[in-house]
Amino acid sequence: MLWPAVKLELKNAKSLQSCPTLCDPIDGSPSGSPVPGILQVIFRWWKISLRSEYRSTKPGETKETHEDFLEKSHLQVQIALIFGSRILDYVFNLCEGKFDFLERLSDSLLLNIISYLDLEDIARLSQTSRRFAKLCMSDELWEQIVRSSCDHITPDMRALAQDMGWRQMYFTNKLQLQRHLRKRKQRQGSQRSSQL
Repeated sequence: MLWPAVKLELKNAKSLQSCPTLCDPIDGSPSGSPVPGILQVIFRWWKISLRSEYRSTKPGETKETHEDFLEKSHLQVQIALIFGSRILDYVFNLCEGKFDFLERLSDSLLLNIISYLDLEDIARLSQTSRRFAKLCMSDELWEQIVRSSCDHITPDMRALAQDMGWRQMYFTNKLQLQRHLRKRKQRQGSQRSSQL
């Protein structure tokens, strides 16, 4: 059986999910670029097989400048087939100089930024991508929001939030929270009495 293995990279980037390429402030070329001012898309492939006839097959490589890549459809088709249309769109955007720096920020930094948004804005942001949907629904975000809106969080409230989730706790009104806390204390009391 023959398994093709493929790697796509942009010059000076380890993979498509890597950090943005840093540019030389003098000529705008990527840091460490062998040719100043030239950005490349590198498409590498190799064959992995248990058959002896393919053991001597050498890896292949295609290098295109960003401009050539945008004009040639052969390499675009290969990228779309192997990596999918989302990655092809991503590579197009990078070749056209459209970097999405917000997508490249760490989750902890994004959670800190999102925690300052209004609830309507958080709801809208959650609809923009899977990553933002996950972040906007995360307990870490809603814990930050609850902490910023409450003066004091008791250990009982913290335990309740771990049971029901910080987001649910935020949207639960005070009377319901008091009822949940009472029920939780009653359950803990009945568990202690049954253990004795």
